Amino acid sequence: MAFASSFTPSCSLPNLSSKSKKKSATLNKILPFSPLHRSPIFRVGCSAQSQGRDSLKFNQYASVTSADPVLDESVEVQLPRGDTWSIHKFGGTCVGTSERIQNVANIVAKDESERKLVVVSAMSKVTDMMYDLIHKAQARDDSYIIALDAVLEKHKSTAIDLLEGDDLADFLARLHQDINNLKAMLRAIYIAGHVTESFSDFVVGHGELWSAQLLSAVVRKSGLACISMDTREVLVVNPTSSNQVDPDYVESGRRLKKWYSDNPSDTIVATGFIASTPENIPTTLKRDGSDFSAAIMGALFRARQVTIWTDVDGVYSADPRKVSEAVILKTLSYQEAWEMSYFGANVLHPRTIIPVMKYDIPIVIRNIFNLSAPGTVICQSDEEGHDVDSLVKGFATIDNLALVNVEGTGMAGVPGTASAIFEVVKDVGANVIMISQASSEHSVCFAVPEKEVRAVAAALESRFRQALDAGRLSQIAIIPNCSILAAVGQKMASTPGVSATLFSALAKANINIRAIAQGCSEYNVTVVLKREHCIKALRAVHARFYLSRTTIAMGIIGPGLIGATLLDQLRDQAAILKEKSNIDLRVLGITGSRTMLLSDSGADLSVWRDLLEEKGEKADVQKFVQHVHGNHSIPNTVLVDCTADSHVASHYHDWLRKGIHVITPNKKANSGPLEQYLKLRTLQRQSYTHYFYEGTVGAGLPIISTLQGLLETGDKIVRIEGIFSGTLSYIFNNFVGAQTFSDVVKEAKEAGYTEPDPRDDLSGTDVARKVIILARECGLKLELSDIPVQSLVPDPLKDITSAEEFLQQLPQYDQDLAKQRQEAEATGDVLRYVGVVDVVNQKGAVELRRYKKEHPFAQLSGSDNIIAFTTQRYEKQPLIVRGPGAGAEVTAGGVFSDILRLASYLGAPS
Repeated sequence: MAFASSFTPSCSLPNLSSKSKKKSATLNKILPFSPLHRSPIFRVGCSAQSQGRDSLKFNQYASVTSADPVLDESVEVQLPRGDTWSIHKFGGTCVGTSERIQNVANIVAKDESERKLVVVSAMSKVTDMMYDLIHKAQARDDSYIIALDAVLEKHKSTAIDLLEGDDLADFLARLHQDINNLKAMLRAIYIAGHVTESFSDFVVGHGELWSAQLLSAVVRKSGLACISMDTREVLVVNPTSSNQVDPDYVESGRRLKKWYSDNPSDTIVATGFIASTPENIPTTLKRDGSDFSAAIMGALFRARQVTIWTDVDGVYSADPRKVSEAVILKTLSYQEAWEMSYFGANVLHPRTIIPVMKYDIPIVIRNIFNLSAPGTVICQSDEEGHDVDSLVKGFATIDNLALVNVEGTGMAGVPGTASAIFEVVKDVGANVIMISQASSEHSVCFAVPEKEVRAVAAALESRFRQALDAGRLSQIAIIPNCSILAAVGQKMASTPGVSATLFSALAKANINIRAIAQGCSEYNVTVVLKREHCIKALRAVHARFYLSRTTIAMGIIGPGLIGATLLDQLRDQAAILKEKSNIDLRVLGITGSRTMLLSDSGADLSVWRDLLEEKGEKADVQKFVQHVHGNHSIPNTVLVDCTADSHVASHYHDWLRKGIHVITPNKKANSGPLEQYLKLRTLQRQSYTHYFYEGTVGAGLPIISTLQGLLETGDKIVRIEGIFSGTLSYIFNNFVGAQTFSDVVKEAKEAGYTEPDPRDDLSGTDVARKVIILARECGLKLELSDIPVQSLVPDPLKDITSAEEFLQQLPQYDQDLAKQRQEAEATGDVLRYVGVVDVVNQKGAVELRRYKKEHPFAQLSGSDNIIAFTTQRYEKQPLIVRGPGAGAEVTAGGVFSDILRLASYLGAPS
């Protein structure tokens, strides 16, 4: 540009050399900042004369005061250190508006500490606005002037809201002076089209200065003596890179003593984020450095505590935006907080912990918008008495990474290979997040930010071209789209089972791990996985460690009589189970044949019928299962099939294969085709997935579990015989005296003991299914067609269309059963409809039999079931299980019992 050739800047930030022993005048005199102390170090005077761009001349001068101690005739005030000081840090959100600044002032005033220092950030968005000013000016965008006016207006309106009188006038005078100086500096940047880092830091730091001056004035309004501190006069740091600085604690301590001697006060509001170099050039602690400022001040004052005020209730066990079940941690060790912040958790500035660790100063994370929340305390760890639940404190993730894998047989045993690899990475300027090396030394892989991976790979290929061509290295491979998941906890790696639990949770969520790293510091285990799996993995591992081990996602299929009764039982018992047994049952879905209800966190079972009607959607089994099982914040999934549908039962194998537990009273799967049954049971035995079906045989009676217990303990089953139908039990218990068979059947139907069509009970098919289930449990390979069944439905009535017509015609056939009853009574016997499993002869039967009145089967009442197990151990006196074997309440209770059995298997206390 033409004007650039005639631009002759003489601009420099002040170099605060100790050679200068007196103040030098500026071309444009700066107003003094009394009565509030403001360092003269950084007062900048600028002048600009403009007769068109080509003739523009700019000069910047500095008013300089030595930072070295100056001999003073007054008595030096000693700096008190120790527990009398408490440090508070308030971020930009906390001081984002005039109301919030007033709220901060109230918190400071209410702090009962003898002395307190408050570190403040710039008002919310102001730091971004200041950087935007610089970028606009550097890009020669004239709108920087309007943007600067917006900065002025923001602080001016805030001051008018909060201050009055002399305090307001003083602040506005300083604000306008600063804005004028900034305008001149930005004009210089605009003309040059370039800005140095120190110029940028100087401009940006004004946000903190204004925030500290505002807050100190508001605190004084409350009646508390308070002054503001420009920490550039105190904090000295040595830049180590573009993103880090190292505090000089010795020099900073010396300057703090001097500053405090000149400005003694029990309440100080200090600027966060900004500091000076040893040459007294303004700098910053880099982005999010206000936390670091507070920790450094805590160390310099040897404070009792550093409180970081923010907009969350404390440190979460995981990012709550990704894991809804994340909890606030009560305590963290310094090392745990350090690890979590490194791996991206929104805890603290990563280096904040370092200054306070030396003096064992606790950091407390508090929510300024929820003062009732106690927050999270970060302190020295308690080395004693770690219980399992506290071993893993939190989980954090880093996204947008790529793995670089350097592999080859020529690496093994060759000294310096790893050094050469990482020397190349260093030269590229890439940041290595994680390293993993096989013990065979055959390969080294490491994670770098994805935006840097191409440059890293190219540099490595160039450096190792000869080794690649010679075959000593086989490949330098890039695996893009990766994320890191870190599990952090004190001593977790040295505790048996923790890593296994972590990897098991990932395996159950069907997530593959690309690389693993575990440091001997024992504070974290890090895994690399696909980016698209990151949130799913985070939820899965968090659930495994933080939810109850027996938190179960449930899907109820078939909200009919049994299903509805089960849901009501769950409603009444769920809270008690959670409180007393740590069993957390969450119904995430309810589906019938037409409508289904889906819930992300668990349906309100007190109104599930209304929800199903009002918010239900079209039933879709695949979508239903995906929803219930797809919630990876819950570690376990169970589908409860309360139907009698063979189509639903056909899905069991697929569900079990996916890691979904299945519980059912539906007999169709276990009494269906033998080949499918054997396939299902083989899968069940080979997996860690449970399949419970107690309700298929005895409703709520423990028949299946009793039989399994006998077999598992080595007993040999000889015979199982029983009255398996509550309906037929009721009918034959009441088929006495003058009662006809048809009358008893009608009575049973009216009492609700039969199916809508009594022929479903009288046919004996239901009993035959139970016999097949028990026979197969004993190892017999029988099909349903192998069981002879004596049907109580007369042949002419089998094909009648309606149940009503059947009942009308049934009396015509009473004579046959009446005759059988009379013959039995004549010999002191009774009739009972039974199912038999003859294990010795490998067969089964369903038939009407006669028993002596002294026999246990003859002494039933109502609709009770009874099953007798004759075994090698129970040969002379069979083992008998007796009780109600029909009805929605007892069947639902049997299913509920299976759910609790599953919870017990998953780790619930017994």
